[in-house]
Amino acid sequence: MLRVGLTGGLGSGKSTIAGIFARLGAHALEADELGRQMMLPGEPVYAAVIAAFGDEVVLEDGRLDRAALARMAFADGRVDELNAIVHPAVIGRQAELVARIAAKDPAAVVIVESALIFETAYSESAPNDVEERETDEGDAEEAQAQTDEAAGWRRRFDRIVLVTAPEELKVARFVARTSGGRMLSAGERAALEDDAHRRLERQISDEEKAAQCDYVLNNVGSRNELQWKVEQLWPRLQQQAKDLVAP
Repeated sequence: MLRVGLTGGLGSGKSTIAGIFARLGAHALEADELGRQMMLPGEPVYAAVIAAFGDEVVLEDGRLDRAALARMAFADGRVDELNAIVHPAVIGRQAELVARIAAKDPAAVVIVESALIFETAYSESAPNDVEERETDEGDAEEAQAQTDEAAGWRRRFDRIVLVTAPEELKVARFVARTSGGRMLSAGERAALEDDAHRRLERQISDEEKAAQCDYVLNNVGSRNELQWKVEQLWPRLQQQAKDLVAP
């Protein structure tokens, strides 16, 4: 089985590409969708979020108000706190699903779509709260240990595919997706654009990510062009998956 991490900044087009891979035959897992499922009432993540952020992030029907939660996390500088609750659980669930797929189809290609593959400090083998180590300057071994901890993605994936796009295009896509086609006032558009920029500032740049990725798909053209790029990459991933199980 080949475990492929599909990543890219906000509005890069990861979901579109994941959908194309799925139609070609890949098993696609979406980190955001897993997170939404684990934030439903009755789930441990749901309870942990309310304990940390309070009842003001709960809607009248008992569901989490994800928009309010996101605003609070970004506005109050509590994104890392939220991530510490959600990321380990989501990554653990991903590992469970990947193991199930591998048991049924050893030559499968599993695409895990996640915006924060490089940014998160967690892996499926890491505890829920990662201890921060204090190091003396020049302590190379300890510094390397921290680097290895932050690179848990190396243990989770065999290949990484990065989706890139210019920042102005990412912001425009975010605004269009969030507004759902609704006409926006100048103030509403500016607020959404500011939100997009804040989120992007917390993500590693495409240039930095590209140096650690196996494949880069630049999503600036038409849907047909993007489809063609994915179709060119797909047979290579299939062959690599087969090579991993070949005797």
